[in-house]
Amino acid sequence: MAADPLSIDVDLTTQSLLLASANHDIPALKDLLKTTSATVQDPETRFTPLHAAIAACEPDDEPQTNGNGSNAAEEERKKTLEAAAETVRLLLQSGAIWNDLDSNNETPGCTAKRLGLEEIYQLVVDAGVRAELLLSRLDQYQPLGDDDDEDDEDNEDDEEGQQEPEMNGTEEIPEHVTEPITTTEGATSNEDYLKDTVEFTDTTLLDSSKQGVMMNWETPIMKRHSELLLPSPNLRVLNIGHGMGIIDTFLSENSPSNHHIIEAHPAVLKNMRENGWYDKPNVVIHEGRWQDVLPKITSGAVVVFDAIYFDTFAEEYKALKEFFEEWVVQLLDSDGVFSFFNGMGADRQVCYDVYTKVVEMDLFEAGFDTEFEDIKIPNLQESAEWEGICRPYWALDTYKLPTCKFVG
Repeated sequence: MAADPLSIDVDLTTQSLLLASANHDIPALKDLLKTTSATVQDPETRFTPLHAAIAACEPDDEPQTNGNGSNAAEEERKKTLEAAAETVRLLLQSGAIWNDLDSNNETPGCTAKRLGLEEIYQLVVDAGVRAELLLSRLDQYQPLGDDDDEDDEDNEDDEEGQQEPEMNGTEEIPEHVTEPITTTEGATSNEDYLKDTVEFTDTTLLDSSKQGVMMNWETPIMKRHSELLLPSPNLRVLNIGHGMGIIDTFLSENSPSNHHIIEAHPAVLKNMRENGWYDKPNVVIHEGRWQDVLPKITSGAVVVFDAIYFDTFAEEYKALKEFFEEWVVQLLDSDGVFSFFNGMGADRQVCYDVYTKVVEMDLFEAGFDTEFEDIKIPNLQESAEWEGICRPYWALDTYKLPTCKFVG
């Protein structure tokens, strides 16, 4: 059976685009991108043009020197990286996707990081930030064509002729332009998690599918969070999400005058009761989701805290964003401190860097200055922390601990 001429043509076009990207051939790329998407992938390697442009920068094992003793390859290397950066900019401007995965489970940013290409890595991170912010803004708008008052004829016209929003008026927004930002360490939803059974061990809190809700390796992180939140005694603190009680134990040791805890999972609440949290002085337990509890405790009363911490399980980023935009701004004292578990996208460095920048920008828009303190994390794979865990939720060597205060 003869091959489909159209499929052969498409394959040749894809390979031509990949080759031009790998060669950093800007004129050829510009010509090809007039008729070909920057999001094509090689069927075997899953390389996109962005992958190809970055992977081509892998250095030779042994640089060559010229007769004057200077490193001739060094100048050639500089030219290659400049051409690669220009190629990456062109591809990103043409709609290349910052977090597409190749057959080795690497995004273009992962490849740049592995090869030590810091400038190119930052170009990918910045593109990821722009994509995430754009999708966040678009998510706030109601799609066109949903007006119930329109007559049938108008609806038919909408179905036949309506166009999707465009980027820069030329490129449709790809459906897979990004993975959703999420604060969850697992793939379940918060609603499902709250109905699920959980298991406490000496070092972990797991859901029924063996996903880590909280683990003992987080203890040094929580200790530092508590020190920054409550630097002195007799302060008022609110914690959203008790989990294993690691952060609340440290907060309690700092002698707050009022210690409020909001927890929604029935099994965690049962564990809190059994471990005496309901009987601790100055501790107030609120049972339920923070979305339901906060309107009740603030109804008809002025409630203010010196420190607020947020660490829930299986909630999307928009829940955290809603929390600091709607609640922290009204509950935090003027010179108070807000923080949260910064674990978004922590299974790969490029996603973590993108999402950390996004939340910093959203916090600033809400009126907060944010500082990040680097906390070194040991190799959890080597220490067998993930043994028996179905989905490791941390793969990085540095945790960026956020401290947020009102601007000015």
